[in-house]
Amino acid sequence: MIILQRTVTGLRRRDGVAVALAVLVASVVHALPAQASAPGRAPAQAAVAAPNLRDFDLRRVSDRSGPLRALSGKLERSSVDALLTASGQRRLGHGCGKPAAVPARSLVHCFDRADSATGKWVPQGVTSVSDATAGERLPGGGRPLLVSWHDSGRVRLTFVNPHRRTYRHVLLVYPTMKRGRPTYGDIGVHAGGIAWYGSKLYVADTRHGVREFDIRQIYDLGKSKAGSTGHAGRVGLHGKKYYGHGHRYVMAQTGSWHFTRGSTSGKCHGSGPLRMSWIAVDRTTWRHALIAGEYCKPKAPRGRVVTWPLWALSGGGVAQADWAAALPGDRIQGGVRTNGRWWFTQGRGQKRGRLLMTSRDWDGWSRVTRRTISHGPEDLSCYRGQHRIWTIAEHARKRALWGFRADSCG
Repeated sequence: MIILQRTVTGLRRRDGVAVALAVLVASVVHALPAQASAPGRAPAQAAVAAPNLRDFDLRRVSDRSGPLRALSGKLERSSVDALLTASGQRRLGHGCGKPAAVPARSLVHCFDRADSATGKWVPQGVTSVSDATAGERLPGGGRPLLVSWHDSGRVRLTFVNPHRRTYRHVLLVYPTMKRGRPTYGDIGVHAGGIAWYGSKLYVADTRHGVREFDIRQIYDLGKSKAGSTGHAGRVGLHGKKYYGHGHRYVMAQTGSWHFTRGSTSGKCHGSGPLRMSWIAVDRTTWRHALIAGEYCKPKAPRGRVVTWPLWALSGGGVAQADWAAALPGDRIQGGVRTNGRWWFTQGRGQKRGRLLMTSRDWDGWSRVTRRTISHGPEDLSCYRGQHRIWTIAEHARKRALWGFRADSCG
């Protein structure tokens, strides 16, 4: 059986084929009794079934092109470069590294006092221009980091400009038609992970799969005759004006990718579609990959990690997963792969979180190294030019956007 597994892995690494053979081997492995872990490796959880790749296939649904075309006739669009330099930016703060227990020699960005202390909005996902483009730079020169936040049925996206030490919140919205007129509403997901690739922004949708946005679909309500930046309680079209809960900018969803085998429940089952807790981009492979994984508690079945080739999410149809495995730990809040090296954050409630470092070979996870890091570490993103991996410490008053040195990220 080990020989078969090595053959399949080798084929996939060379040319991306052998998916059907992988499914066949997975079914055979599932029929065999569980084996003990090899010495020095992460302990295997008892009775973990080999993941079925077809459980993770995604189909593009909910195309929003109609409402978006109508909105474009009402509101002014904005580029990300313009958004990063427009008036009304918030200033990055200071002093958050110590209360968040950020490790020494990390780069740290602090939000202002209000955003650092709020318990209403909670930061979750992290991505950057390094995930988005090969050159790690926007056409106008911007090099932003992005952070997602959730708040009881609303989601906002923060564009951080480290060069200017400023940042801007953008409300994520779902476009629709109402009585023949274009409007939009709030996005009600946890947004536990985000991944920016090309012009697309993917947001984790825990039960269904992935929400898709486009950075070219950002609307500037402040510059639009039909827009308003007032009335924090309003969103969408009210009378003749468009609102965004007081935000100047709104970013519209373009579509969704749902699991072909249905939605998930609120619990981890160890089989079936993925409970989409976090996502990341790997640009260090020949075929750039979207990575996603599950957050599962210790008494639940072990969570899983899955990859899809990003080119498969560039159009319609079905995006087939090309690799999956059980995670090397529980309570995984974020993960990323760079040049074959894996990094995972592990939440531990009010205790400081852990960073898990490992690699994957023919027989499973290699020895897992664990290091105590900040409070509440979340999603992960590799900034290649910096050789740093970024994460966000989520807890109020212990909140920081920080990056640690990782030589394999580059």
